[in-house]
Amino acid sequence: MSKTALIIVDLQNDYFQGGKWELEGTEAAATKASDLLMCFRENGLPVVHVRHEFPTTDAPFFVPNSDGARVHPSVQEMDGEPVVLKHQINSFRDTNLKAILDDLTVDSVLICGAMSHMCIDAVTRAANDFDYKCTIAHDACATLALEFNGITVPANQVHAAFMAALGFAYARVASTDELLTEITQQ
Repeated sequence: MSKTALIIVDLQNDYFQGGKWELEGTEAAATKASDLLMCFRENGLPVVHVRHEFPTTDAPFFVPNSDGARVHPSVQEMDGEPVVLKHQINSFRDTNLKAILDDLTVDSVLICGAMSHMCIDAVTRAANDFDYKCTIAHDACATLALEFNGITVPANQVHAAFMAALGFAYARVASTDELLTEITQQ
């Protein structure tokens, strides 16, 4: 029987409307992440929050000790829920995330948050490399449009491409509703 931890990555104020680095669909993703968070809490399942801060105050967003770097109220941690502070894209790099997951004796992780093409991609690949069974709640993740070689790639296509790639070999990719149904039927 597997034990799963929910990892909520970087759903911080700067990614929301009015923030310094607005993503597309952050509010909708946070609503889904909040649904997962409530379900995990109600079922006594472990939750780990990840919060990104850049190491210096000249950062474009997630400035240390700023309101923008705070976790959004919709997915705010409760007392006793671990919060990992990271300064890198990969939530495992130079953090205690692996030690926390080991202490929780989990073998599976359910990942959600932002940005699909950066931190969600990195944490999923790293978790897989550490032999965790990975699942991503695709509709509880957000990203933004990207530009490459003069071509603007819309956010929904960026997100779809990364979910497709991760779903190919690194993780199960499923909707929040599907995952909530599975959790409540256990």
